[in-house]
Amino acid sequence: MASRHVSRMSALQALFAADLRDDLSQKNIEGLLEAHAAALPQNDDDHAFSKALVRGISVKREEIDRVIERAAPQWPLGKIALIDRNILRIGLYELLFGDELSVPPKVALNEAIELAKTFGSDASGRFINGVLGSVYRELGSPRKDEAPKTEKEYFAGIVVCALERGSVYVALVKDAFGKWTLPKTQYVSGELSDKAALRAAAESLGLSEVTLAAPLGEHEYEAHEPGAGKVARRVLYFLACSKKMALRVGEGKSALSAEWFTEDTLLTLDMYADLRDIIESGIVASKRHCV
Repeated sequence: MASRHVSRMSALQALFAADLRDDLSQKNIEGLLEAHAAALPQNDDDHAFSKALVRGISVKREEIDRVIERAAPQWPLGKIALIDRNILRIGLYELLFGDELSVPPKVALNEAIELAKTFGSDASGRFINGVLGSVYRELGSPRKDEAPKTEKEYFAGIVVCALERGSVYVALVKDAFGKWTLPKTQYVSGELSDKAALRAAAESLGLSEVTLAAPLGEHEYEAHEPGAGKVARRVLYFLACSKKMALRVGEGKSALSAEWFTEDTLLTLDMYADLRDIIESGIVASKRHCV
C-alpha cells in the first residue's frame, strides 16, 4: 500500500471524527490526527503529508464545501453521508489546491475513489467519482476557481426492484425512441433528490408505495431536444424496493409503456448501454436491501 494512501487514510479518520463532533476547527482536526497517527504505519514524511493535508482542508473547507454544493446541487451538504463528505473534501482539496506535480489530478481522483471503496458504502465510489469527475471536467482545469461553464439540467431517477420467488425484477419504461430505460424526472424548485426520485416512480410507473434504499450513483449524458439541440443532463439514481404489482404510465408522460423484467431478460432488451451499470448496481444492492 502506497505510503501516501495511508496518510490520506489518517487524514480521513481525523476529519471524520472532527465532523462527527461538529468541530472542524484546525486545532481539533490536528489534535485528532495526532491521536490516530500512532495506529498507522507512517514515517515522518508521511505524517507531515497528513498534517499538511488536514491543515489545508481546514483553511479551505468553506470554499471546498461551496464547490460540493455547486457540483451536487441535488444533495444538500448535510444529507451527504459523513464519510463521503470528508472523502470529497480530501479529493477536492488535492484537485483544486494541492501540488499538481506531487499529486497529479488523476491521482487525486483515483485516491479519493479508493478511499470511498474502502470506507464508504457500496454506492460511495460511484458517487465520489461522479462529483469529483464533474468538477474536473466542468472547471476545464483543476486549478481554476470558477463556476461551471456549461449549464446542466438536473434529474432524479430510480431503479425499482422487486424480489419474488428468488428472482429480482426491475421496472423499466419504454421511451419515445422505443428503447427501454429508467424512470426519471427533473427537479422542481426546492425539491430534494430523494423526493424527486419517488415522484418519478409514481409518475412513470404508477408506483406510490416504494421504499428508497440507497443512492446508486450519477449518470451524465446529452439529450437532443427539439428546438434546443443538445442539452447536458445529470441524473442521480436511487434504488427503491417494491412489491411486484401492475405498472401504469402516467398521463402526459413521454413513456410508451412500463414493464417488469427479470435479471436474465434485461440482456435481451433494446436499451441504453450506459445505463446497464446503474441497473446492475441496483440489482446487486436489491439482494441486500429488498428482503
